[in-house]
Amino acid sequence: MKKKSVLYLVQAAMIAAIYTVLTALAAGFDLASGMIQVRFSEVLTVLPFFTPAAVPGVTLGCLISNIVLGSPWPDVVFGSLATLIGAVGSYLLRKNRWLVTIPPVVANALIIPFVLTYAYAIPGGIPLQMATVAAGEIITCVIMGSVLITALKPVRKHIFG
Repeated sequence: MKKKSVLYLVQAAMIAAIYTVLTALAAGFDLASGMIQVRFSEVLTVLPFFTPAAVPGVTLGCLISNIVLGSPWPDVVFGSLATLIGAVGSYLLRKNRWLVTIPPVVANALIIPFVLTYAYAIPGGIPLQMATVAAGEIITCVIMGSVLITALKPVRKHIFG
């Protein structure tokens, strides 16, 4: 196996593990699911700015987190799909550090409200849920994600190769 593919696998695995731990932390504050979500782990969806290994990393992390949290199957499937779509979008926009934070917000705001309505029977309606999910994603992806990019940029070669 090439050194580069080992690095890719290790990075993806580490990102998945960190995503899972951060989701468990958010769940401890009742912020990992429900109408108001601020999943700290979603900050990692900006990591495709640095490495393509972040795409499978955050997707696998979301999948594992949703399973561990005992989420209903629509959340396991469509929540992980929303994270995958957001991460792929971030990877495609990786040339612009400001745009890279937007795809996870859009993907989650469009998909997760349907999961909340149909898998969790949370009232409030799709438009309100879109707003609350988008707000949580803006906090984690745009605000915290921009801070994370700024913090990691000077050491990117040491961390991501």
